[in-house]
Amino acid sequence: MAWWEGFDEIHTAETGNDVGQLLSLRHPKSGNSMCCLLVNGVLQELNWFKQSYTSWFLGDYVAEDGGLYTATPVDPVFILLPIFEEARMKKGDDPGKFRLVDEIIFVEGYPGYQKLLSIAENCMQAVCEIKGGTLPMH
Repeated sequence: MAWWEGFDEIHTAETGNDVGQLLSLRHPKSGNSMCCLLVNGVLQELNWFKQSYTSWFLGDYVAEDGGLYTATPVDPVFILLPIFEEARMKKGDDPGKFRLVDEIIFVEGYPGYQKLLSIAENCMQAVCEIKGGTLPMH
C-alpha cells in the first residue's frame, strides 16, 4: 500500500515560508493515484523513499528511520494531457469538441484537479487551441 493511500482530500502543507496544497491526482501513465504538491503555481510529485539501516542528515536534523520525502517538479501538461484527451470526445475523423476548462478539469474522485484550474489554461496552450474560454485538443 502506498504511503498516501486513503488520501482523498486536499490538504495544506507548509514548505518553508510558503503554504502548499497536497493534491491526489491520477498518474498520467498508469491512471493510479499519485500525491502532488502545488506551491506558488509549481506542481511537484511527492515520493517517499525508505531504506533499511539508513539515516539521512538534513541540516541539523537526522531522519533515523531511513525515510525521506522528495518533491520533484512536474510539467502540468503531462498530468493534464490524459484528462484533456478524454474530454476531447474524438470519434473517427472528427477532431473532437471544444469544451470549457471548468468541465475538462472536473475529474470524479479527484478534487485536486480543481486546484490546477489557475495554471491549466496557461500551460495547456502548447497543446490546445483556445476559443472564448474553451479548449479543444490539437
